[in-house]
Amino acid sequence: MPLSLCAAYTNSSEMPHTPWSAAIAYVIGVVAVNVGFSHHPELDWLWSLLVGGVLALRDGAQRNWGHRVLLWMLAGAALSYWLGNPAVAIASVSAFLISESVDWIVYTTTHRPFAERVWRSVLASSPVDTAVFLHLADLWSWQLFAIGAGSKILAGALISASLQQQANHRRRTGP
Repeated sequence: MPLSLCAAYTNSSEMPHTPWSAAIAYVIGVVAVNVGFSHHPELDWLWSLLVGGVLALRDGAQRNWGHRVLLWMLAGAALSYWLGNPAVAIASVSAFLISESVDWIVYTTTHRPFAERVWRSVLASSPVDTAVFLHLADLWSWQLFAIGAGSKILAGALISASLQQQANHRRRTGP
């Protein structure tokens, strides 16, 4: 999922579609990352990069759905378990549920512009997601932690910067 697509889906003022689109994009992102890792764990760096985008998609879905985004989170977790390798899916879904909860708390309690909320929530949740997943999958190493957390934070930074650039452009040109 290209980062620009993640940014487009998280920017509701630019979205010509319904709140359903944000929720569906988020669930598809969760499932794609979890199932992708289940079948191709050697591409961990790619899945980690995409998780940063998925964390931002969650913020976009929450912007449209409020706290009901937690139901979408559970739907993505259930589909991931059903479609992926159960052992990897349990580790991944557990990491997602914990880190997405951190993301949700930070996004909910941070009363800042949307791009900054996305950045702060991804920054807080990415290391949690990486640590929990590596621990539960019995893959812990500082090298994998650095690659995983760094990739997620990079994706979040790019998406947040894109959102900020779009907001600045709208302020200069009007709605």
